[in-house]
Formats: sequence, C-alpha cells, structure tokens
Amino acid sequence: MKAGTRVELDYGRGRIGVEISQHDARTVVLEKRPVEPIADADAALRAALAQPVECPPLRELARGRHDAVIVISDSTRPVPNAVLLPPILDELRSAGMPPESVTVLVATGLHRPNTPEELDEMLGAPLARSLRIVQHDARNAEQQIDLGTTSGGLPIRIDRFYLESDLQILTGLIEPHLMAGYSGGRKAVCPGLAGVETVRVAHGPDMLEGRIGPGIIEGNPLHEALLEVLERAGADFLVNVALDRERRVAGVFCGDPVAAHAKGMAFVEDEALVSLDEPADLVIVSAGGHPLDATFYQAIKGISTASAIVRPGGAIVLCASLSEGIGSASFEKLIRETPRLDDFELRLRDDDFFAIDQWMLQHLCQAHRRARLYLVTDGLPEETARELPLETFRTPREAIEAALARLGKAPHIAILPQGPYVLATLGGIKRPLGHAGAEQPVRREHEP
Repeated sequence: MKAGTRVELDYGRGRIGVEISQHDARTVVLEKRPVEPIADADAALRAALAQPVECPPLRELARGRHDAVIVISDSTRPVPNAVLLPPILDELRSAGMPPESVTVLVATGLHRPNTPEELDEMLGAPLARSLRIVQHDARNAEQQIDLGTTSGGLPIRIDRFYLESDLQILTGLIEPHLMAGYSGGRKAVCPGLAGVETVRVAHGPDMLEGRIGPGIIEGNPLHEALLEVLERAGADFLVNVALDRERRVAGVFCGDPVAAHAKGMAFVEDEALVSLDEPADLVIVSAGGHPLDATFYQAIKGISTASAIVRPGGAIVLCASLSEGIGSASFEKLIRETPRLDDFELRLRDDDFFAIDQWMLQHLCQAHRRARLYLVTDGLPEETARELPLETFRTPREAIEAALARLGKAPHIAILPQGPYVLATLGGIKRPLGHAGAEQPVRREHEP
C-alpha cells in the first residue's frame, strides 16, 4: 500500500479513515475474503429449516410439542433477527403451535437487559411488539436450575425457563471468538443462559491462560466444557448464520446444534482467516463497529485480534466509538481500580478475588504483555478516557504518530478494518492469547 493511501475502518455506525504518511512504511490491509451474499436469505432459511443438518425438519420436531422457546443474542451482536425469526415462527405455526405458546428468550449472559428501544432495533418494532419476550437474568439464582458439573468441574446453572420449555431452538451468529474459538452454537446456552457461578468458572483466570483463542476449537478446554453444558441442558434445533463484509447473510446453518455449528465454523474460517508472513510492528485495528464497539468492554476484542499478529514490543492502535462508555458498573469499577495492568495481573493470582467482567481486563493484560496499547475514540469525556489503562487519543493520526515515534524507520504495519470479525494469524497458525500461546501454535483446523 502506498504512503498517503486512506483506509476506512468500521467505527460506530459508520467508518473512520486511517492514513499512513510515513513513506518507508510497509503497510498491508487484512480483510475478510469477499463472499457472495445469499440473494434471497428468507428462501434460503426456509429451505434449510426443511432440510437441516443431521436432524428432522423443524416443522416435524415441533409437532405435538406444547410450547417453544427461541433463544436470541442480545444487542451486543449484529444478528439479523428480523430475517431469522419469521421463517422459524411460520414453521412452528404450520406444525400447529399457536403464537401464544412461543417465547423469545434473550441470552444476555451477564450483560444488562436490553431496553425496549434496543429490542425494537434487534427484531424490528412490529416483530418485537408482537412476541412474548423474556430476558435471562444470570444474577437471580432462583431462575436457574443446577445440572451438576462438567467432567472438568464447571458448575452448570442454566436458565429455568429454557430448561422447562418443550422445544428449544437456538439462534445466533457465527464469527471468530476470543475465548470459545467461534461464537454461535453452544454459546447461546452457555454463557448466554448461564448463572453467575457458571460464567465465573468458565471465564476464570487459569482457563483464559490455557489453549484458547480466536478460531481455536481442537483442544480448547472452554469449547469442550460448553459442549458438555449443551449436552446436559439440551437443545433441539439450531439456526445460525454467517455474514459477509457488509453484514449481509452469506451462510445459513440449520439443524443439529453441534453438527450444523461445525459446518458454520468451517465456512467462517474459510471466509475470515487472514495471514501475515511475519509479525507487524504496528497493528491498527477496528473494534468491529456498532454494536461491538459501543463499550470498551466489548472493544477489547479488537485488541485481542491484533495481538495475534503484532511483534513483541510492537504497538496496537484500537479505533472504537465507545458510544455507551466503558461497560457495566462492575467493569467500570475494575477500570477505576486498575491504573496499571501489571497490578491487575497480581490481583488475579489471589484465589479470593472475583469481579464480574474481570475476564475482559485479563484479555487486555494479555495484549499488554506483548505490545504497547493505544486507543482512538471520540465517545468518552476526557476525564473518563484518562482512567483507562492505555494511552488514548481523539484521532487516528495522533495515535499513529505516537506509535510510530517509538517504532523507528521502515515499520511493518498491518490494518484490520473489520477488527474481531477477522481471524488474524501468522502463517496460518492460530495462537492462544495467554501464556499457552508461547508454546502451543495451532494450525488451521477447518479446510475449505
């Protein structure tokens, strides 16, 4: 890429421009592979519901059932629910299930409940206002049922309403995920419908330093634990999609929750995996745009993506709108108590320490071990930005100049316009994010 060329990064509900003016810089832009979007997503979904992967059609499964629950992601994920739900609802209706017997359950995990305005945006106002919608509450122990523990000791506390429903349908989006390897599938149940104790252990400090990272499935202890939870809790049918670079439906995966999800992961890996031959001195990365970059908590995923391809001692510049601020009250408290990331790592060694959302600060620490971190945002008041444990700037130009001043001549620069929706690797090898990453390279698992 020539000096002076402008690259647009996903930022909030639009884009932000990045320009490299240093003439001796070697710059490469890494983006998802272009794929042809499905011309008629509604027709494709209806066909997939009738001919699913390794299970009977949804209409057949629904016959004779008393009620159904449709699990959806919360507002932090750009799932095209307005496309997914109508075909599902039609199949249930055709099977003889009345509308009043169908409930949409929002898998919030430990996130806050979605507001009525957010539900309107997630589903489309007509659909949101015509459905019975329930939101999971991880903090209410009475709303969970204890299903024992996994073979690895993970306590299984899952949403009571979900477990007591006669027909269980999971929906969602498949994309690279910094902990589970890929989103979608089993994640709708855990952590989506799990209680606090389940999430605490699943996202514990030791787990995050193990063999986990974007795109890693084989030998990933979290993925294996989530599959055990799914088997114990049960799920009858999966409806997952993959999106292209413009967030249009590019793949539809319906059927058995494990088998259909596996097909979806292979599709996404072929679309999203990008590679550098050698580590970059500087990685400029988007947090993925809205809704993922609305909070600093979620935006850290962009930094984790970049950390996979930055050289030790290099720099990462994250561009995120942060239109909703830092994150939850618990995460804001953690940030205020953490002027230095090294100090937080010491706190994690205390077995008695636990704070909701600590896992994302741990992921920030992992990237900090490897590179100097910079944030570009216009969404935070200056006094709030100063509380963050990384250098903050209002414009990409300021942050890039600060980074380049440390890196010297002829820097190797990588730009990730779609941020965590890309699976960034060195030589096609996926590395765990934590301490295990120094010794456990993971080669490509899903061949096209």
